[in-house]
Amino acid sequence: MTVKGTPKGFTTEILHHDRLRGTEHGAVHQPIHTSSQYGYEDARDLVAVFQGKPGFSYARQGTPTTAALEAKLTQMEGGLSAITFATGMAALAAVFTTLLKSGDHLLASQYVFGNTNSLFGTLAQLGIDVSLVDATDLAQVKAAVRPNTRMIFVETIGNPGTQIADLAGIGEFAKANNLVYLVDGTLTSPYLLQAKSVGASLTMHSLSKHIAGHAQALGGVVIDTGLFDWSVYPNILPTYQKGEPKTWAITQIKKKGLRDMGATLAAEPAHRISIGAETLALRLDKACANALALAQMLDKHPCVARVAYPGLQHHPQHERAASLFAGRFSTLLSFTLKPEINCVDFLNSLTLPVLATHVGDTRTLALPVAQTIYHEMGPSMRARMGIDDGLVRVSVGIEDIDDLLDDFARALDEFV
Repeated sequence: MTVKGTPKGFTTEILHHDRLRGTEHGAVHQPIHTSSQYGYEDARDLVAVFQGKPGFSYARQGTPTTAALEAKLTQMEGGLSAITFATGMAALAAVFTTLLKSGDHLLASQYVFGNTNSLFGTLAQLGIDVSLVDATDLAQVKAAVRPNTRMIFVETIGNPGTQIADLAGIGEFAKANNLVYLVDGTLTSPYLLQAKSVGASLTMHSLSKHIAGHAQALGGVVIDTGLFDWSVYPNILPTYQKGEPKTWAITQIKKKGLRDMGATLAAEPAHRISIGAETLALRLDKACANALALAQMLDKHPCVARVAYPGLQHHPQHERAASLFAGRFSTLLSFTLKPEINCVDFLNSLTLPVLATHVGDTRTLALPVAQTIYHEMGPSMRARMGIDDGLVRVSVGIEDIDDLLDDFARALDEFV
């Protein structure tokens, strides 16, 4: 089937992406390719694939199903190319371990996901120096750069404190100093922010979160925005310095992260993620609106000491978030209960939210932060990040807003 014209809207592009690229029998989705190996009639074609020609040889390095998802994600980010992985952490680990080496310095935001902070410890054991800095302040980022700094890493929204890094300022600084700028866009997705717009060299996502959206698939992705000149980057191995320099980094990440490390996204979850992405904009519009309404209610309740949500005007980076995220702000919020209220007891009083460790689901999720996802970090690091024992993280879903507000208000009123 030949389709004339090119859709322009965000959701329209995703909905029609597969069939516009071409599918069998007029299908609207790319099929699931479960084969682990791919044969060729002519050995020359097999050789060509091994030597860099697009194609498939063994599923550890990708399948037609993951390739279709990668093309869709690249289009969503307005990027150059993408590589999918089994999880978001696998994607992040692949970037760090394939583009950094012993003696290099990684400059990272101090407001990062707990597992990412744990990964920094692993990098330190490999001889890679990691410095954490308040990335909301560009001056602190600039002051922390060293002669051996190779990369700057930030998340678009801090988890769970909702801090917003100076994303555009860091992008300009990284460009001026030939530093790789890696942005984790998991909490915003390409719908709220295309990382390319703030100068990112690479962006990554946990596809398990907003992009898949229904807590039914694990996956991760790394996308090259096309902005960085990899010909000046010293850590590209000679093997991958072939052809256009713009392809060097993503090729090295793919070969090392998939072929050597085996962190491959299987075809079935890739297919689920691809279908889930079709409703990304619809889900985020609803969930962000719900999050703002819930944050506003919590901000007025006498049992709540403080609320962290970029949509509230007293948030330190409210104006920055409004500019970057087109007024949608986020689906994530956190709030600290008054000291006399046990946050675990409060959570047990809720009936609607799922008590679970995840974000970006269609359902509202809640958990006690200090006692769960940041428990291993220890009290001193939690204090540095502003994580109080009474901090509750909420990933807001798409429920009817009156039901959410009523449930939180009823649970809080039990402690008045």
